[in-house]
Amino acid sequence: MTGRPLEPTLEFARRLAGLGKAVHLRFVLVPGLTDARENVEGVAAFAGALGNVSRVDVLPFHTLGEGKWDALGMPFTLHDTPSPTVEQVAEARAVFAAQGLTAV
Repeated sequence: MTGRPLEPTLEFARRLAGLGKAVHLRFVLVPGLTDARENVEGVAAFAGALGNVSRVDVLPFHTLGEGKWDALGMPFTLHDTPSPTVEQVAEARAVFAAQGLTAV
């Protein structure tokens, strides 16, 4: 999604866990991109296994930043992507909570 390799981020998360540093995780729920059950479960399992995640914010995707992309002359490829429903957000939070994580 970011156009960059994921492994350095995962390694950094593992390093923070090894140091016992508390982490506040933010998970953006984007319909059609990050909302697949397998994806949410995978992220939740990874976060739960770290042992240092103090909280997970499940953030519903929105298009409020679209103007910033325009100002930068960059294409906003998620223009037609809807925001997740209240039920989808609650379901994602439940998946994180099932891993013993505080999800809001």
